[in-house]
Amino acid sequence: MNLGTILHTWLSGKLVGTDEFGNRYYKQRGAALYGRERRWVLYKGDSEASKVPAEWHAWLHHTSEEPLTESATQARPWQQAHEPNPTGTPAAYRPSGHDFKGGARKAATGDYEAWKPE
Repeated sequence: MNLGTILHTWLSGKLVGTDEFGNRYYKQRGAALYGRERRWVLYKGDSEASKVPAEWHAWLHHTSEEPLTESATQARPWQQAHEPNPTGTPAAYRPSGHDFKGGARKAATGDYEAWKPE
């Protein structure tokens, strides 16, 4: 989060709500620009878009007009807990043979023979 975003939030933002991860959601105070109010999120920790749960994503992108109610944020029994995208972090998936896991993998099977120049 940078200083400009914080200043803009203090001067013209109105807090709408927070999610279970500590992200805070704001909308523009005053008149809407071109008939549409501006909405944004201040992330807790690193600014990573995958930290926004689906319910708040709908509000941020004007799919739903009103912020979510408490009942809409309750997980259904079949839903898994939201997890941010781990790509680029130490928690990212790395298959065997990846450079960070030793770089060696099992030999390929089949009848393939690599071409060797003569």
